[in-house]
Amino acid sequence: MKRILVFGMTDNPGGVESFLMSYFREIDKNKISFDFLCNNKTVAYEDEIIKLGGKVFKITARSENYKIYKSELEAFFKENAQSYDAIWVNVCSLANIDYLKMAKKYGIKRRIIHSHNSQNMDSFARGLLHKFNRMFIKNYATDFWACSYAAASFFYSDSVIEGEKYKEIVNAIDCDKFAFNKEARDRIRKELNLEDKFVLGNVGRLHSQKNQSFLLDVFKEVLKKRKDAVLLIVGQGPEEKMLKGKVKELKLTKSVKFLGVRDDIPALFSAMDVFVFPSNYEGLGIVLIEAQASGLYCKASRFRIPEGAKLTELVDFISLDFGPRAWAERISKIDRNYERISRKDEITQKGFNIKTEAVKLTKFFED
Repeated sequence: MKRILVFGMTDNPGGVESFLMSYFREIDKNKISFDFLCNNKTVAYEDEIIKLGGKVFKITARSENYKIYKSELEAFFKENAQSYDAIWVNVCSLANIDYLKMAKKYGIKRRIIHSHNSQNMDSFARGLLHKFNRMFIKNYATDFWACSYAAASFFYSDSVIEGEKYKEIVNAIDCDKFAFNKEARDRIRKELNLEDKFVLGNVGRLHSQKNQSFLLDVFKEVLKKRKDAVLLIVGQGPEEKMLKGKVKELKLTKSVKFLGVRDDIPALFSAMDVFVFPSNYEGLGIVLIEAQASGLYCKASRFRIPEGAKLTELVDFISLDFGPRAWAERISKIDRNYERISRKDEITQKGFNIKTEAVKLTKFFED
């Protein structure tokens, strides 16, 4: 049995957290065990992690109290490091690599750093820390992973990417879980009074990275062409107050629904008619893959989202430079009664089916 210590789970069930849980659910637990080290009091999927046999360890966040954080971090690794064959650090920035440093100090032999983003989404100061730590990451990590080449380039030098210790681990999904479900579509649309509506949707953290402010501008233009349009915004984040204020300012209150954090994302995808994903940047964009698995038409930002996220012809890339009207024009042409068919074979062929990819990851950790 190989024991892996995983860092990257927060209190928000977002892309990285969903990625980790997808692999944890499917990995062969007779051969591999995952435990999670977290710096949040509340941890997404905690009950499920424990039910599946994993442990959740919590320490104080560095931003909350640096002195206590350092003390608890040191104590954890001093007591537990010898129990693990590897540490797998999943992050969107190299601003904090203390977990790798402690893992090296206390003897964890395999130390994996995994990049999940392609640009700085934090403060200017954390951006400087990222650039500084990027120069020295080879001193602490033994393996260098990324969800895409764009994400790899943000974290690693060309010499690292071209080296034998670099590996691309795709954001694989459960194709069966996200398959279109007519019953779920009817139920959600009835619940939200969407039965005769043209439904646009967006799933993601309410953050400048995800560009929901631009989405609202697009939706205002869509409404001029489709009076039956409704926009569902799923998620939470620092821009929630601003976005709700903008909805009022644009007089869209009756047509925009903020659904917050939900645990029924597959059903919501089934209820939508088009998934709109105008992100300013993405490491890959796992929700875009999930939407395709649901057979859902997708409009996404060209040059900001890696081309590798387009697994089917359902994805239509549009430049943000074209502006809201151009986006609205292409969105408005969609017939909401189009046939939703399974895309499992295409997604599996492209290597994004968790059933097959978890087997590969199991073998890697075994070896």
